[in-house]
Order: sequence, then structure tokens, then C-alpha cells
Amino acid sequence: MKPLIILGAACAAIAIATAMPAAAHDPGEAVTPHFEEAIPNIPGKTLKAVIVDYPPGGASVPHRHADSSFIFAHVLSGEIESKVNDGPTQTYRAGESWYEPPASKHLVSRNASKTEPARLLAVFVLDSDEAALTTPIK
Repeated sequence: MKPLIILGAACAAIAIATAMPAAAHDPGEAVTPHFEEAIPNIPGKTLKAVIVDYPPGGASVPHRHADSSFIFAHVLSGEIESKVNDGPTQTYRAGESWYEPPASKHLVSRNASKTEPARLLAVFVLDSDEAALTTPIK
């Protein structure tokens, strides 16, 4: 009987140990810088690109974009739900794109799927001295 108790406790410990890191580190998004270059024929402007990876059910916190940033967004895989400013919430699928004007409020940005990951390319044209691409909305 004692080996069964030890085996059960060991299985429970393994289950807890493997589940906790996933829950503790399950981000709403992962943003990876992809490209940055000053635009030589537009002094003071820079082109920046980031890849945004959403796990199943992942979402960004509502945020505001830099005052000078014009954004082109393109879904690389999966489906992304997006709401910018007072516009409707829209779903974009792989291969679809949209833009966001400067100083936009991005109120919804999330993976439309609870079971599949999604990936987005966001390209910013902004003032070279802008420090932050986004700021959380409180």
C-alpha cells in the first residue's frame, strides 16, 4: 500500500510542477523586435517592425500608440481580433492587413482562437526620438 501512496504523491508533484510554470509564464503576447532603420530620405523618421506572437487565447492589454507612429499590421498566421479607436472590433485572418493612424488607441488586440496560436507583423513609421511604441491605457 505504501508504494501506491508514494507513486500517487510523485505523480501529483510532477503534475503540479509542470502545470505551474505554464500558468506563471503564459503571456498574453510576446513582442520581438524584427527590424529598425532610420529612413534616409525622411529626416527624423524611423521604420520599426515587430513580430507579435499570441498564444491560444492570448491578448494585449489595451494601449495607446506613440503620437507620431503610423502602423501597418499584417497577420502572418492565425486570426487576430482588433479594435482601434471608435471603430468596430474586426477579425483579420492570415494574409490580411490594416493600418492605424498616429496616436491610436488599440482597445482590443487578441488571438481570436482559444486553441491555435496567432502571429502578427506590425510595422511602425515614427519619429526617431520616440522612446516607446506603446503605452498601456489605464
